[in-house]
Order: sequence, then C-alpha cells, then structure tokens
Amino acid sequence: MLVSQILKDKGDLVFTASPHETIGAAAALLHTRRVGAMVVVDANESVVGILSERDIVRAIAKEGAMALTKPISGCMSAKVIFAQPDETIDALLERMTDRRIRHLPVVRGDRLAGIISIGDLVKYKIHEAQAEADGLKAYIAAG
Repeated sequence: MLVSQILKDKGDLVFTASPHETIGAAAALLHTRRVGAMVVVDANESVVGILSERDIVRAIAKEGAMALTKPISGCMSAKVIFAQPDETIDALLERMTDRRIRHLPVVRGDRLAGIISIGDLVKYKIHEAQAEADGLKAYIAAG
C-alpha cells in the first residue's frame, strides 16, 4: 500500500505551528488536538521543522518549566525527514525505525500534503496481514 492511499483514507489535515509560538502553547495544542507532533511552518507556509512531544520533554528536562515560555524554534527538529505519496508502508517503516522517529510530513512537490504517523503505518500493516491470513484460510477451506 502507498502513502497516498493512507492519506486518502485518513485525510490530509496537518496541524501546523509558527516557529515563534511558545513551547507551552504548542504543548497545549498537541494535547487538545490529540496528536503527537505538529509541522512547523514559516510565514510563507514553508516547512522549517517538526515539533514532537519528545522534543518538548527534552526541552523541559534541559531547562525546566522555563522552557515552556521559549519559542518552538529552540527545540523543534529542524532537519525534517519527509515522505512522498508514492512510497510504500514498508519503506516508511524502515525509515522511521532507522531514524527513531514517529511522524513524517508528506510532501507533493513542494506542498505539504499530509502527515503519517507510525501508528498509521502499523494499522495498515496489520490490516494487510489480516487480509492475507483470511485469504489463505479461505483458500485452504475451499481446497
């Protein structure tokens, strides 16, 4: 299955934040929206980073509660690793595992097209395995 199919099923909504917003405000938005990461975009809507719960925890561990008053730009991951719509689940699972990341923004050309989480990929991988197992059971039962 391709990333484009997952986005077609789950939608292309991506929560974004400005690099100037505070870490505390971003943490509140992550909680409210029930997501684990947000894509950080500049005034031109260009991706400049990604902010995850892990980034926030690291900032608080390093600076204490004062970290919550600082801008996102100080703790976001600026080296963003992207996914393309024509990539497979297996390719993304490998990339996420190797890089120890849980979210990949998806770009189509130079435009943000969605975001894929490791949870999304695991859900579809389980669905594929279940469909294969059901097919094999049907084949054996018919045999």
